[in-house]
Formats: sequence, C-alpha cells, structure tokens
Amino acid sequence: MNRLFNTLQYSEADRIAIITLNRPDKRNAISYELIDDLLAGLQQAAQSPAHILILTGAGKAFCSGMDLENLKQLTGRTHEQNIQDSETMARLFRTLYDFPKPTIAAVNGAAIAGGTGLATLCDFTLAVPEAKFGYTEVRIGFVPAIVSSFLIANIGEKRARELLLTGRIFDAQEAHNLGLVNEIVAPDQLMDRAQQLARQLLENSPASLRATKSLLSSYTRERLDQQVQQAVKENAAIRLTADFQEGVTSFLEKRKPAWKG
Repeated sequence: MNRLFNTLQYSEADRIAIITLNRPDKRNAISYELIDDLLAGLQQAAQSPAHILILTGAGKAFCSGMDLENLKQLTGRTHEQNIQDSETMARLFRTLYDFPKPTIAAVNGAAIAGGTGLATLCDFTLAVPEAKFGYTEVRIGFVPAIVSSFLIANIGEKRARELLLTGRIFDAQEAHNLGLVNEIVAPDQLMDRAQQLARQLLENSPASLRATKSLLSSYTRERLDQQVQQAVKENAAIRLTADFQEGVTSFLEKRKPAWKG
C-alpha cells in the first residue's frame, strides 16, 4: 500500500517511480521529517513494480542542504543524539547509493551540502545550467564526513580535497567537467530527458540491471562500511566543538564567524 508523505511526492507510472522533494518554500531543505520520508519512499520504490527511480525537487531548488530549524537544534543535542543523527544520514546516503534499481537525479536547481550528496549519489545526474553545487560544511564549522568517501571515489582525492576544504559553490558546467553531472539539460526539458533516459534503461533486462548494480555495490561495500563508520564518528564529534557552535550561530545570524580553532 502506498504511503502518504508530508515532505515529498511519490508517483509510479509505466514502470518508473518518481520521488519529488516537496518543500519548495524551504528550497527542499533536509529536515528530520524529510529524511524519514525519503527513506520510506526509497523503500516503497524498491519494493514496487517500478524498474527505474527518478529523484527531483519541487520549485526552484533541488535541495538546499540542512533545514535551518533543524540546524538550530544541532547545537543542543547530546553526543548520543549526534551519533544517531549521523547514522541516519549515513543510512540515507547508503540506501540511495546501493539502491537495487537504476536511479536518475533530475537536478532542477541548487543542490547544496547534503543536497549535492543526494544529487550525485544517483547512477545518473542530469542538471539544469542554473544548478549550483557545493560541499559547504566547512564554512559553518562542520565536517563533510559521510559524503567524502563517495566523492573521492567519483572524482579522485586531489579534486575532492579542493572541493571539501574550500567549501566553495560551483556551477553545473564545472560539475559536468568533474564527472559529477552526466548531462546539462534545459529546464523545460529536464523531466522529459529524465523520462527518456528511464525508457532507454527499461529496454534492458531488469534482472541484468539489478545484478549489475548489486555487483558494483559489492566492489565498494567493505571500503564504504569502514569509511562511513569513521565518518559517522567525525560527523558527531565536530558538533561538540566551539567552532561548530560558532559556525552555526553566525550562519543563522548572517554574520562572519569568529573561529575559536
């Protein structure tokens, strides 16, 4: 039975499932509720008759990163709560990365921090020319821990270090040059192109697609298990530092941070 979601829209037709992040007034920011909904939506798609999954966003953004209200709460959580939060985010990224069916991200706008992770962990990433990306965690005293392992595998260590340590925003063309985006598509053609790609994939054997995805996941499973476990610890630990407290506070107050080091 299909579940109703508060933060996303779910649809299925012609063996294609579409999950649309649906908080356009919040630029589809990642809230605790959205994480829960997205995990449930991915489970529903995995168990459905659909053979292909398309992930996109409602409104002008794909996903703008952490929700501001949730970001405020992070500064007051215990170490145990921080570990639990980090494990949940890791589970979301691994669920998407290891999804048993081909996935297509149709990036309709900004995909920042965790949004960049969601966009680039799909098998195919299509983006409009106006899309923006960035691993901006270091700019608020955070650590881009969980996503770093996936990024290194995608683009290599040298380029990953540059993006993770600067936290700079980069555009769709640079993302394409780096190999994080497969195609740049005009906004009015984005979903049509995603559907076209999905139909192309539907011409292949569903059993072969699943087996190929399972094989590819098996190549990286042991490495990711170890690295993501370490990333969860780093992700939780940084939240107890003075720099994280200052970074989040200054971000919310829209001022330049005074780092403690």
